[in-house]
Order: sequence, then C-alpha cells, then structure tokens
Amino acid sequence: MATPGDAASPVRGSRPPARATSRLLAFGAAVALLLPLSACTDEEVDVPAPPSPGTVRIAVNDWVGYEAGAAVIGRLLTQELGYRVQTVRLTPPQSWEGLEKGTVDVIVENWGRESLKRTYIEEKKVAVSAGRSGARGVIGWYVPQWMADKYPGITDWRRLNRYAHLFRTGKSGNLGQLLDGDPSYVTNDEALVRNLGLDYRVVYAGSEKALIDAARRATRDRTPLLMYFYEPQWLFSQIKLAKVNLPPYAIGCDADPAAVRCDYPPYLLDKIVSRRFADTGGRAYELVRNFSWTNEQQNAVANDIAGNGLDAGRAAQKWIDANRITWKEWIPH
Repeated sequence: MATPGDAASPVRGSRPPARATSRLLAFGAAVALLLPLSACTDEEVDVPAPPSPGTVRIAVNDWVGYEAGAAVIGRLLTQELGYRVQTVRLTPPQSWEGLEKGTVDVIVENWGRESLKRTYIEEKKVAVSAGRSGARGVIGWYVPQWMADKYPGITDWRRLNRYAHLFRTGKSGNLGQLLDGDPSYVTNDEALVRNLGLDYRVVYAGSEKALIDAARRATRDRTPLLMYFYEPQWLFSQIKLAKVNLPPYAIGCDADPAAVRCDYPPYLLDKIVSRRFADTGGRAYELVRNFSWTNEQQNAVANDIAGNGLDAGRAAQKWIDANRITWKEWIPH
C-alpha cells in the first residue's frame, strides 16, 4: 500500500490505514511496558523503564501492513535484544523529517519515494537504506470482481470512459469517481486522469480503512467502485478485486510527475534508518537490517490485526511464536 504525489513512492506525498493501536512491549525484570502510539507527534513517552541497551524509535505509517512489520520488529527488539521501543504514528513525509530531526530511527516499509531519498539520503546525508523488506509492492486501480465479470473490458483503461457514468457520486459530480486513500500516499492518479483524458475525478477517502470499507460495501452490495489500492494487502484474502490495466510501466515514464501517463512501477519495498542509528544502533540496527519477509507473511499478521481483531502486539507475538525458524536468522550473534 498504500500513499503518493511522488511518482516513485506509493501513496501520495502510502499507501494507507485504520489507525489501529500498535502495542510494543519492552521486557526486562519481568516488567512489560505498554507504549501507546501517539497521534502524529514525536513526544517521548514518560514511563519508567528497566535498564536496557537503549531506545529505538519506530515510525508507524497509516496502513496495517506497515504496522504489522513494525510490531514484529518491535517485539523482537524488546524480547530478544532487550531494547526499549517507542512508536510514533506519522505520515511517510513526516517520518523522513523525523530521521533528520532525530525523533525517528527506523522507517519499516518505504514505497519508493525517490524524491525523499534524494533529499535525505543523497543531499542531506541524514538517512540511509537498511536493505529490502522482502515484500513486493503493487499500486494500481481496482474494481470489484463482480464488475469485471459483468462489464467485459472495464479493466482496460481505454474503455473506462464508457463506464464513467456508473461511478458518479455526489463528490464527483458529472464525472466518474476514482477513490484514493490518504493524500499522503504515493499516487499519480490526478495526473493520470488528466493525461489519459479520462472523465473521472479523484476523491480522497482519507485512510486505508476507508478504502477497505468501500471495497467491502461494493462487493457485498454490488455497487460500482473504482479505487486506488495496493498489495501486499490482507483484504485480498477475503474479497476479490480486479486490477485495471493502465498503460504499461517503462523505466522513466514517471520521471515527470505532472506528465505521467503510465502504470505504477513494481516496488521492492525497503527500510530506511537515520544515519545516526546506522552508525550507533549496534545490534538493534543489525536486526532491522536483517529483517526480511514475504507478502504472505506480512498479510498473515495484518489479517490478524484488521480481520481477526487482535491488537498489533498480540498479532506479532502469534506470528513470532509460529515462525521462529524465520526470525531467528534476523537476530545478530
């Protein structure tokens, strides 16, 4: 998922979430500390903590897949290495700013965002990549599967205008509605609609949860929906969506965000850390660098959070208990 206004990042300047509370426990002396997510703030949580190697501050972006990865890493940092973990809910751009300010150590799941990489990694040199997360990201436009079955050709962008009337809403007026998530997600949708000559208007739902609710309603009630969405995403294990074929992506076709008229690129999601954390984070940095899992593994934790009602900490612990053979390789010796 998704987040983007930056052509090389997903969900516009992200793919995306439900503001579910993430719990990460700091263990030591048989004491468990519950650290609540703050709402877009970088304030430290003032609670007593047992002695530990230090504190790791993890940004949590607003989509459940990201939260799943942050929860697993946080649990392992506390339980296996003895670190104290603080989480802070931020938009993707705010997370990068936090790397420079010193209020964020780790971004768990970065979707491209080449302009932010140029600014903070190449120019300011305050951040570095900590390698791939292992998950592969896909951003695009989707309709409920029943629409693809009922309207042959609706998944071809060249035929979307003939179906625009189906997608009209009070917010889109005489144009069809293309429902996006949070404006901070990586998205080129307004430029795509304009440059491809489509009779649609981008309307922002505001969050990943709003997109998911819309997809569920459209599937259940068989109401038309054209939406921005992304993978990995746990919802695909519950309902069927069909991806619209936009003009194929080619390297460089999205170099000018204002002129883009091609599909989103495939995203090899990576982790970003502050340069200070890379230099001084020790075993905590090594664990973050070693962390790598698949779309399926991420979806399993995310589905327990969003689909099965577990809080992030319990969902992460469930996965950790069942997948020791996977995460044991991440723990530095």
